[in-house]
Amino acid sequence: MKKIGVFDSGVGGLSILKALRAELPHEDFVYVADSGHAPYGERDDEHVIARSRLITNYLREQHDIKALVIACNTATAAAIHLLRQQHPDLPIIGVEPALKPAVSKSKTHRIGVMATRGTLASAKFRTLVESLAGQADFVCQPCDGLADAIEHQVATKTIALCADYTGAMGIFGTHDGEIDTLVLGCTHYPFAGEDLVKLVGSAVNLIDNGEPVARQTRRMLKTLSPNEAAGACILVSTGDGVTLRQAAQRWLGLDGRLELK
Repeated sequence: MKKIGVFDSGVGGLSILKALRAELPHEDFVYVADSGHAPYGERDDEHVIARSRLITNYLREQHDIKALVIACNTATAAAIHLLRQQHPDLPIIGVEPALKPAVSKSKTHRIGVMATRGTLASAKFRTLVESLAGQADFVCQPCDGLADAIEHQVATKTIALCADYTGAMGIFGTHDGEIDTLVLGCTHYPFAGEDLVKLVGSAVNLIDNGEPVARQTRRMLKTLSPNEAAGACILVSTGDGVTLRQAAQRWLGLDGRLELK
């Protein structure tokens, strides 16, 4: 059976891969971490589009994938419409900050959004916010450097940046006027979830998009693997590969075959 392709600028998309493997445990995956060109969130659209096209072509030509999951908010915003035009026969699933689920969860109707500068500046994100006008107040915080700190597992820097950015957003809590729901608008950020809970409190909802993306992928697949055994996973890195292997082992308990590209 054909594999499902997944890519991100680095290890952040492993949070999406984790949800995909839970939803589709018998499927085979190939995951590309474009670490040699990270972080996408601090690159211009032209660069992100070029990398997204190249990786999609690689996955089709070298791994004959049956579906593609863009496990990166920035790449989804910049490139998904172009990739769908160029590959109309390929199911392509993207990610976006989970604002709609956050609205349904929030009681104070004040929602924090942590994301990369590229995601927050995108037309796709602005359209999403406009579609929810009047339903909640969104406090949007660009988080320069946070994805990179998580990527390289620099714990002290990750904690410090999380503290700086949540502190800049205002008061978190469950009372009127307080932020009671926090959207993690970059696929790297769920891996800092424990640090964020300590900062904002356990009463605040943390929302990411892993499970919704996994469910959408199942819906869009034309065929499911008939295998009864657990699916395999190939890891591909455009960097040195050490960061990807360590992250996959640490966060997913996964030691898939590693290729360098």
